[in-house]
Amino acid sequence: MSKPVYKRVLLKLSGEALMGNKQGGGIDPEILRIVSQEIRDIRGMGVEIAVVVGGGNIFRGVSGCMQGLDRTTGDYMGMLATVINALALQDMLESYNVYTRVQSAIAMHEVAEPFIRRRAVRHLEKGRVVIFAAGTGNPYFTTDTAAVLRAAEIGAEAILKATNVDGVYDSDPKKNKAAVKYAELPYIEVLRRGLKVMDSTAISLSMDNGLPIIVFNITTPGNIARVICGEKIGTLVRRES
Repeated sequence: MSKPVYKRVLLKLSGEALMGNKQGGGIDPEILRIVSQEIRDIRGMGVEIAVVVGGGNIFRGVSGCMQGLDRTTGDYMGMLATVINALALQDMLESYNVYTRVQSAIAMHEVAEPFIRRRAVRHLEKGRVVIFAAGTGNPYFTTDTAAVLRAAEIGAEAILKATNVDGVYDSDPKKNKAAVKYAELPYIEVLRRGLKVMDSTAISLSMDNGLPIIVFNITTPGNIARVICGEKIGTLVRRES
């Protein structure tokens, strides 16, 4: 295995990725094991890693709003779903002897630390994996935006967006077999074309802070390490060179 090209990264893990092939939501234990093993191996390479986990496998605020829930209420429910996923990931990681801390943007002292930037950075420096839960703690902001915000706050060098597809396409590859995958994209093109990499707030924040985003398929074993070591898989979103 090549040497890592990043010292500190933030992994954005969607709730849908944790669901795997399960129907109707929930967490696939096998996906959880694979992700945890890969994070363990990355820690063994000396890379500091933080994780922002979504909650779409349990509840999605926007869909709740469409079913009649108030948007703010739905978003808070979605934030609580991310805490469930964070605790599941923490438990699996610690079964592999990976020291882990969950920090929540919503206070719940019995199960997680409050988010404190300096404490998070110190955990990373001590070799612990930090899982950021409950998004930004505010409605109307997605966990994608939370991922970029936390990455900027902890000084991450890149955001690794783990999905169920192998990169960014010009159209949905599941519906269009002729869809073209991008190897690289500038932020402004993602915004201009409305490509579904992350929401526009997250992309704009990444652009303002010069944080590269690497979109790749989490279901292929070893992909996280490949990205960490600089292999050109997935799609890289960055400033124009």
